[in-house]
This record gives sequence, structure tokens and C-alpha cells, in this order.
Amino acid sequence: MTELELLGPRAHGEPCGHALLKETTEDFQVDEVLDIPLTGEGEHLWLWVEKRGLNTEEAARRIAKAAGVPLKMISYAGLKDRQALTRQWFSLHLPGKSDPDLGAAENDSLRLLERTRHTRKLQRGAHAANGFTLRLTALEADRDALEVRLQCIAAEGVPNYFGLQRFGHEGGNLAGAREFARRGEMPEQRNLRSRTLSAARSYLFNRVVAERVAAGSWNRALVGDLLAFTDSRSFFPAGEAECADPRLAILDLHPTGALWGKGESPAAAAVQALENGVGQREAALCDWLASAGMAHERRILRLPIGGLAWHYPRPDILQLEFVLPAGCFATAVVREIVDLSPAGQTDL
Repeated sequence: MTELELLGPRAHGEPCGHALLKETTEDFQVDEVLDIPLTGEGEHLWLWVEKRGLNTEEAARRIAKAAGVPLKMISYAGLKDRQALTRQWFSLHLPGKSDPDLGAAENDSLRLLERTRHTRKLQRGAHAANGFTLRLTALEADRDALEVRLQCIAAEGVPNYFGLQRFGHEGGNLAGAREFARRGEMPEQRNLRSRTLSAARSYLFNRVVAERVAAGSWNRALVGDLLAFTDSRSFFPAGEAECADPRLAILDLHPTGALWGKGESPAAAAVQALENGVGQREAALCDWLASAGMAHERRILRLPIGGLAWHYPRPDILQLEFVLPAGCFATAVVREIVDLSPAGQTDL
């Protein structure tokens, strides 16, 4: 499947040019933003880890082996891509044990930058945000057009599409989900089940975003919408008064789209009709997600870009720095600026 089929239309017009992303590991840097005050004591050892060319699961296995503990004793907040320079937290459950020697885990691809104790383990999704430093290389674009586009997305945000990585190579995860849904079966292997369910749910959400982008309503509230704050998983219905809430204009409050699960969309009016239309066209996937016990959830349609800054280290390199809420994709920002060559179309 193509990028347009898996994601949807751009909101800010055609790309301003072409560039490469991840030409080197250092071109894609990610720092987890954690707002949990660590106590310095407790039975959980927290590690601030720098990884280069190493994904999160591989790092966890290496730490577990060095510590001499089962992999299930290692926790992390979120998955980070292999082809990147990333810094993230891990925790080890060490009840009644002293800090282990973790030197065997370290080499050029993994460094332990900090370690401290805490009373609780690190939970999945516990990080508040991710900070990104991206370098777009081999840049061919009009500088004036780029400046206008960057100012625009800083002020208005971008559609909160799930990125291509969620769907696997050439959409393979989604194709697998469709086949399991067709057979009315569920993958037995835990990782495969997680990947295929996530791909199906993400694809359905992207279809809702795509329709809202096409209609010009992805970044404004409609009566019948369910609204949520940037960092909140709760939502509330929008009437006429809520649609005029000034927090919408400052990108603090947003319309949401369906993350499919059991039950009907709690949206109303035209929003409910749009989401039900997507569900009817993809009934097999929707029924399959419901049969898996997935609960209906919501995700913001608009992605606010925190602290966006940019400069040009060389005329053919654009460096971007910004912060995104946890679970959001940096390439949702990049695709509104430039087209990436096939070699650069990876995601985080």
C-alpha cells in the first residue's frame, strides 16, 4: 500500500521540496521526557540509557543478561526505533538486591548515563513526551517556502497520523490483520497479536483523520465532537459553547478520533456519522478489534508541536528541534514540510 493509502492527505499543501531522513544514526535523535520525581531509594533500579542503532527490546535483553535477571524484570515506557540515537529510561526490579554490575551491557551501541533507585517500576506510557532533534539532509527546497511552512505548522500543528512504521514493510502488518480478521482468528504469538491489532486500529484512526483533513475540519471542533486536552486520555462532548473554547485556538484542546473497540462511537451528529461510515466500510477490521476485547478509546486529531526551532547547518541540511506528546510520530511533522526519498521513509 502507498503512503497516501496508509496515512492520508497532507493538511498544509504540497511538500516544499525533497530531503533524506536518517542518512546517519545521528540524524534522528530522541530523548524521553519524564516528569516523575525519582526518590533515590526503593527496590527498582532506574537507568537512563543512550542507544545507537539498537531498538528498545534488544537493549532490555542486554540489560537483563548483564544483570542476571529474567527479561520480565525489565520495564520501559515506550519503544524507540533502531535506526536512531535515542535516550530513554529502563527500570529493573531488584527486591532485596544491590545494584548489579552492568558493564557487560555497555559498548558503542549502549551506554548507561545515569542510574538511581525508585519505589516503583517504570510503567508503559509513563513518559510525558519525546524530544526530537532531526536533520533533513540532501535538502532540495525553496528556503522562503520552508520558512512559511515551518511558521505555519508551529502555529497550527499537523494531523496526528500514525506513522508508516506502525503498518510494517509495505503495509504487511495491516495485511496480516486483514487476513486474521477474514478468518475470524487471533494470532497466538503475543508480539504478532500486538502488531496486527495495533496496525488495524491505527489504520482506522488514520482513515478518520484523512476524512477530517479532506473536509478541512481536522483542526477545529464540530458539534458532536469529543474534545481532549493534549496530555489527557479523558474526553468530553462538544456543543456550541465548547466549539468556541479559546483553548482550541492555542492548541491546548483538540477534537479527537476513534480508536476502535467494543461499542458504538460516543461522538454525535456529523462526527458520529463520519466515524460510523469508516467503521461500516471496514466492518471486518472493526468486528475483529471488538472480538479481541479492545475498548473504544480516543486520540487527538491534531498534533501540537512544542518548541519548534530550526536552522541550517549547511545549505543542504535543515535541522529541526521539537517536542511531541508520547505516542506521536515525528514523521507526521516532517511529511508536512518535505517529501522523503524511499530510503528515508522510516518512522518512530
